[in-house]
Amino acid sequence: MSMKKNDNGRNKGIEAAVPEHEGIEHSLNRVQELLNKIAIDMEKSQIADYVDLVHHPFKLIWRNVLAGTARGVGIAIGFTFFAATILYVLQILGALNLPIIGDYIADIVRIVQIQLEGKTY
Repeated sequence: MSMKKNDNGRNKGIEAAVPEHEGIEHSLNRVQELLNKIAIDMEKSQIADYVDLVHHPFKLIWRNVLAGTARGVGIAIGFTFFAATILYVLQILGALNLPIIGDYIADIVRIVQIQLEGKTY
């Protein structure tokens, strides 16, 4: 880098270095902003919790057992409400005395009620 003097008596080499320095500083600030964003995104993804579960497999197994049990209970309760609603609708349709369909529905309702009472038909 040559140090020639310009009309103001300042060195040209120093003037050329200042914009270059500002560009590097701007780039470093941008890199720091991106790293901060990546760190925040990693915290949001809770990767530390995942790594903790990988290192403690019994915690992972216990959580999966609880999740499976809750899922099974939820399915059982949901199916019970669904079946009760279907039976209610079938009873209403059976009471309308529709030909053929009404007899078929009445038979289904009768069979289900007998099964619920624990009797064999």
